[in-house]
Amino acid sequence: MQVRASHILVPTLAEAINLQEQITGGADFGFMAKLHSKCPSGQNGGDLGPFGRGMMVKPFEDAAFGSNVGDVIGPVQTQFGYHLIKRTA
Repeated sequence: MQVRASHILVPTLAEAINLQEQITGGADFGFMAKLHSKCPSGQNGGDLGPFGRGMMVKPFEDAAFGSNVGDVIGPVQTQFGYHLIKRTA
């Protein structure tokens, strides 16, 4: 089984919460990824493409696989920082 997700990676919990509030308030996830994500995928609206189990770090994978298409999950902390994750397929 595979899922597809986009994410926004930021260094601090405060920044992740602020972005989450903006997205919940109607800001476009992809646009916010382009503006704020520290991951190179941000330039593609945060799109990570499809991935299976074992391809991402465990907290990220658990959040992505545990959500429904269209859900925005997070902040999820990993060794890379704080992620907001949007499952897209």
